[in-house]
Amino acid sequence: MSKRKWVSGVLALLCMLNLWNGAALGAGPPEIGTHAEAAALIDVQSGRLVYSKRGDRPMRIASLTKIMTAIVAIEEGKLSDVVKVSSRAAGKEGSSLYLKAGQEMNLKHMLYGLMLRSGNDAATAIAEHVGGSVEGFAVMMNRKAEQIGMEHSNFSNPSGLDEGEHFSTANDMAKLAAYSLKNPSFQEIVQTKMIKVPNPNDSWEYTWFNKNKMLSLFEGSDGVKTGYTKLAKRCLVSSATRSGQQFAVVTLNDGDDWADHAKLLNWGYENYPLVSLVERGKSAEGTNFVAAADFTYPLLKEEKERISRITELYPPESLEARLGERGKLVLKLGDTVIGAVPLVDAGSPRLKAADKSAFGFQASESGISRWNEMNVVFRKVLKAMLSP
Repeated sequence: MSKRKWVSGVLALLCMLNLWNGAALGAGPPEIGTHAEAAALIDVQSGRLVYSKRGDRPMRIASLTKIMTAIVAIEEGKLSDVVKVSSRAAGKEGSSLYLKAGQEMNLKHMLYGLMLRSGNDAATAIAEHVGGSVEGFAVMMNRKAEQIGMEHSNFSNPSGLDEGEHFSTANDMAKLAAYSLKNPSFQEIVQTKMIKVPNPNDSWEYTWFNKNKMLSLFEGSDGVKTGYTKLAKRCLVSSATRSGQQFAVVTLNDGDDWADHAKLLNWGYENYPLVSLVERGKSAEGTNFVAAADFTYPLLKEEKERISRITELYPPESLEARLGERGKLVLKLGDTVIGAVPLVDAGSPRLKAADKSAFGFQASESGISRWNEMNVVFRKVLKAMLSP
């Protein structure tokens, strides 16, 4: 046998062994491609990014910006507020609801126009009402981005019109979508296909149809927002729910976004189904305590074997113990903490709570730190209340 043939044979054998080992150990999900310049797929409940393509590349996001505009307005304003349209808002370029200067509309209806028809006039009116000015509202948008953990984003306006310092990434927008979709008012608005809204200027009502074709193209689709400018090209965030699991997809600069979103959503459901890791009321191994909440997490088949559970018990004199918590069950995927569930006595009143997931937390890339910050504040307040 020639030296060349011998080397070729060895290389072929090594390739076969690598392929076999990859299959045996679990080499990850099958590859999937898109036409997008950047893309991301996130499990909404857990916040786990299960797919990312150039996910941290800062890019223009066009009207996907209005997802941030809507959630800030919902959280910081009142849906029953009456919003008065300024001349600046009425004259805003781009997609429009054709609002007139001086016109009044409640914030909820204006949010429908913002998200279904992508009205830039509505975006400006909302920003001026909630933030005092467009500039003041941009400060609120960036504050919210920091809270959510959007580390590569900056917002300069509420509409998404191209500006030099207005950008985000596929990963950041996925985090924003997951955060926003947990708000019932936001979810209600973005899943609406059509709505009629009173028109104070004419005898006929506004009739707004949602520009998001995914609501009709993909079974279970329930959001979120389209976007386009000449510089950003086609941008889309969509979401869908099947069997209690909700995914959100982001594509930036994608000429075939409807097809790519359907493909990515199906890929997510096929490869990362929700897996039950903890059942409410079940005993924690090695203790007399039970889990106070259910806990599920999106996992590849081969990842189930990498899940570990660590029981941490609290001292009897601790604040947690005084509040009825005996400890917590920490869940890890490999070396990464993915969440925790409080442990309580078997007869604890907390097991009778209506919301079965109220006491657990899912850990995403930024979720642990946010949960800890909230937990610290919560416990300081309770400590003050319980102190003699």
